[in-house]
Amino acid sequence: MRDLNKVMLIGNLTRDPEVKTIPSGQSVASFAIATNRSWNDASGELQTAVEYTDVVAWGKLSEIVGQILKKGRRTYIEGRLQTRNWEGQDGVRRYKTEIIASDIIVLDRPRTPGFESENSGSQTNDTPITKEPSPVSVAATTDTVKKDSEEIDIEDIPF
Repeated sequence: MRDLNKVMLIGNLTRDPEVKTIPSGQSVASFAIATNRSWNDASGELQTAVEYTDVVAWGKLSEIVGQILKKGRRTYIEGRLQTRNWEGQDGVRRYKTEIIASDIIVLDRPRTPGFESENSGSQTNDTPITKEPSPVSVAATTDTVKKDSEEIDIEDIPF
């Protein structure tokens, strides 16, 4: 039996992606995604919680991420968990768990001032107010991501 390390999240970006080039010439993008959870507690009160998760994309995927993703965009992220550790300037060992993305799909359209739905104007009760956007995939192939991520030395990560 093989192990499985796979993560799938849908949420909103908390900041614009930061794209850098490491000394080997490969590009890497980092950003965070917020996912919301709601539930009813024992007394029936609605509770909510937000989880913030750091995401890293390498190679071609990072370049595409830098061009398309912006803060607030609703996005599907698929990848694997990776924990890295380092010693801080204060001598304390630090750990960070993040998602190494293999597939990313943008689930919404960018908000454009003055954009109006094609259905604006007269509407009947049967007509939706807005149409659901088609998801836009910004994923590189899994083979490319695996190849790129295997060539990376953890010490080269700039953040």
